[in-house]
Amino acid sequence: MANPVLNDKAFKEANEAGYASGAWGPPKGYGTPIPGTPMTDGPISDWNSKRMTVEGTATATGVFLVILLAAAAYGWSQVQVSAGEVTRFPAWSIIAILIGFGAVVALRFKPQWAKPLGVVYALAQGVFVGAISHFYETYQKGIVLQAVGATLAVFMVMLVLYRTRILKVTNRMRRIVIGATVGIMIFYGIALLINIFGGSVSILSAENTSAFSILFSFFVAGLAAFNLALDFDFIERGVNAGLPKQMEWVAAVGLLVTIIWLYLEILRLLAKLNRR
Repeated sequence: MANPVLNDKAFKEANEAGYASGAWGPPKGYGTPIPGTPMTDGPISDWNSKRMTVEGTATATGVFLVILLAAAAYGWSQVQVSAGEVTRFPAWSIIAILIGFGAVVALRFKPQWAKPLGVVYALAQGVFVGAISHFYETYQKGIVLQAVGATLAVFMVMLVLYRTRILKVTNRMRRIVIGATVGIMIFYGIALLINIFGGSVSILSAENTSAFSILFSFFVAGLAAFNLALDFDFIERGVNAGLPKQMEWVAAVGLLVTIIWLYLEILRLLAKLNRR
């Protein structure tokens, strides 16, 4: 849920240390003239052109989304339905969540592996997203299409609000959103452990249609939406800072993390609302 890839600490390390790409920084010896030779501008290099762009980030995100959809189709097919009831849900898809989380954590420390780790994340999360989507669709026809549409709508609204500067990402906003997101991540992690050992957290159940449960889902979906604004801000700051092109793939994974989280929260929220 929380996005450990696109945060201020990651941005600072990327901007100062330059570990995301082996080609980051000027070539060795850049700016150091050889004794006895006249000073010139030196040979023309494409170093400055290999920088992060918004277009490149959008393309990388698109690649991961295609992989995600392909994996989701497979996950969907693994759910067996008979007479309107789910007769088999792939329990191993829970392992996919852990694999995806591991890939994101690894990416935080090894951003130069953004492409392969991003593929692993998209495949792992795609399988789970497809399976859980089929589960919801079995009991509430049309809910998946509604969730996809709502996710796209929220994405576009947040993008417009950010681009028009109606919504401004300030340091205070970052601290609040990141703090709340970390809290939700810890809560969800505990809930996952409880589920693994056969228990359940009622507030997260789609069958819980109490006012408090619905308000909680609204809050978490809203929090995911505000994380989109932080993602957009990270990308814009990265482009302005001239981060290396490799960071496009890092940013794409971070954006994918938020999009998947937003979709799953909207799916759960719609399930609760439809049951009322």
